[in-house]
Parts: sequence; C-alpha cells; structure tokens
Amino acid sequence: MAEWLEHSVQVEVEAPMELVWSLWSDLEQMPKWMKWIHSVKISPDDPDISLWNLSTGGLEFKWKSRILKVVPNQIIQWESVDGLPNQGAIRFYDRHAGSIVKMTISYAIPGFLGKLMDNLFLGKVVESTIQADLERFKEYTLNMKVD
Repeated sequence: MAEWLEHSVQVEVEAPMELVWSLWSDLEQMPKWMKWIHSVKISPDDPDISLWNLSTGGLEFKWKSRILKVVPNQIIQWESVDGLPNQGAIRFYDRHAGSIVKMTISYAIPGFLGKLMDNLFLGKVVESTIQADLERFKEYTLNMKVD
C-alpha cells in the first residue's frame, strides 16, 4: 500500500506571461532548472505523453506521464500512467509586470519506504528542492529575457 504526499510551492517571476509559459510548456527543457529531473522526452507517437527520468542520491525513478489539461498561460495538469505514481499541476498567474508560477505535485511512496523514512523529513527535502527548482526557473527566465 502506498502513501501519497503533496506539496505546493510558488515563485514570482519578473517576466511576461508569454515567456514564462513558452519556457515551462516545453517539457524537454525542464532538466535545465529542475535538479532531480535527468531527462524528459516527448513521445513521438503522442505529444501528450512524456517519458521522465529522475535521479537523486543514487536512486533513479522513471515514469510515463500524460497531460490531462492545458489552458495556455494558465495551467498544465498531468498524471503518471506508468512507473513512479505522481500527479500535479503547474498554474500560471499573470501579474502584468511579472508572473506567478505555482507547482502542486503529489506522489506515492511505497509503504515500506514510508516506514523506513520519516515522511515529514522526506516532505521537507522534496518541498525545499522543488522551491529551489522554481527559483532556478526564475533565474533561467531572467537570463532568457536578457538574451
């Protein structure tokens, strides 16, 4: 039996929504700012399916994800369909001079792993890593804005 954990983090980016959206909606670029994501490959057969590879601390996880909902400049929602169970959404809020990016992610950890690890500690590590990823995205976006 798996236990589901959920985290939400956000960052304000001083860049127009069009730039923020165009960078984030190109899933294959995510390893540039997401520390644990090693690679993302869009399926050549279906653009709503992507193959993900996460590695951290000697552990590697792979999964296939399906885009459930896309509303340009507002939301990208997904769920895994194979491999590491996860789901979530990236929401975008236009603040005219900038944009807010909010990520909510849920993932299942195997019951035996939950018993071995303190879920509160695991949650803090994951949440701080995702927050740092969003901060890297903010810097990446600012660098793209300058170019």
